[in-house]
Formats: sequence, C-alpha cells, structure tokens
Amino acid sequence: MKQTSEVLLSEKKYLAEAKIRNHFVVIDEPISSGGGDTGPTPVEYLLTAIGGCVSMTLRMYAERKGWDVGKIKVIVSQKEQLTPTGIKKSLIEEISFEKEISDEQRTKLLVIAGKCPVVKMVKGETEIVSSIQ
Repeated sequence: MKQTSEVLLSEKKYLAEAKIRNHFVVIDEPISSGGGDTGPTPVEYLLTAIGGCVSMTLRMYAERKGWDVGKIKVIVSQKEQLTPTGIKKSLIEEISFEKEISDEQRTKLLVIAGKCPVVKMVKGETEIVSSIQ
C-alpha cells in the first residue's frame, strides 16, 4: 500500500499544511525559532509517529498473544549530547503498561517495539529518493 503525505509551505515563514488521506494537519516552528507556533514541529510529528507506531505494534502483538496489558504509554524524546566530534542526537523511548507484565513479556515486547515500521524507517532501513519536479 502506497502511503503519501503532501506538504505545502505557506508564505508565512515556516507554517505548512499537510494533507494525509482525508486529514489535514499544520506544521510550524516555535516563535523562538522564527515560526508562529501554530502547530507541532516536524521533529515533534516524527516523535509522535514513533510513539504511535510502537504502541500500536505492541498492542497488536499483545492481542495475538492474549496478553491483557491495559493502556500502553510511549514517551519518545530527542536527546542531544555534545561530544568531541560535535552534537550527537539520539531518541529515547520510555514504554509503560497499565497492567503488570512478566519479565518474559517485557523482554519480548521490547524486541517487538523495535519491529515497528516507523522505527525501522528511522533506523535507516528505508531508502529516500528525492527529486525536484
């Protein structure tokens, strides 16, 4: 299935509108970065996409196994660290479950979280081909 997102940057500095299937979302930068702060930043959408995909992937797996884990919470944040070679960026995922899970479930669910399609894209498993029309 081909998935598409169409983004149009307005003349208002960094304000962009994206059409995704039948949905419209706004993308912007904070005022401190020169934007109007009318919507999440591209990075915030990426972090949200990772958290959403991980939680859905975990739910699908838990349901197949018959595990009642309750609500699934995924917090994804970007960390920047100054190293001798420059700034190193990494993403931190904090996953929690409403209901108690066993150590065996914890180990398996952590592996499954890494199989989320968005996580795999971010880890570099998807080629990006760019062109100017």
